[in-house]
Amino acid sequence: MAIHHLQIWVPDLGRAERSWGWLLDELGFVLSRKWEHGRVWRKDGTGIAIEQSPDMVPGMLYSRLRPGLNHIAFEVGSADELVRIVAAGVAYGWTSLDGRHPYPPGTTTAFIEDADGFEVELVAPEAPAG
Repeated sequence: MAIHHLQIWVPDLGRAERSWGWLLDELGFVLSRKWEHGRVWRKDGTGIAIEQSPDMVPGMLYSRLRPGLNHIAFEVGSADELVRIVAAGVAYGWTSLDGRHPYPPGTTTAFIEDADGFEVELVAPEAPAG
């Protein structure tokens, strides 16, 4: 069974489109749908949607430290790709959270966070070259 889609409610669609849109493009997702309050990127049958929904409760911002979704983990093709994405992500609103989490043995993992506190884990199958 695969995940059909994840939908993330964001407080600022423009800011989220800049950070999430860039990241999802880097991970091979393709923008497949736009509407006034949201966007959907798809890859291999899975969709990631961001939406600034008018149904959100005003003033209640997301926190991965409350019950609910903590983070999303994506596989990347190589450790070198992971390093490149983390470094380039700064220009798109992502901050490295390195050193805050244990890493699975036999992989290279990085954690990044966007301006709204959404955390993404990137997992590569090996250590970086060099």
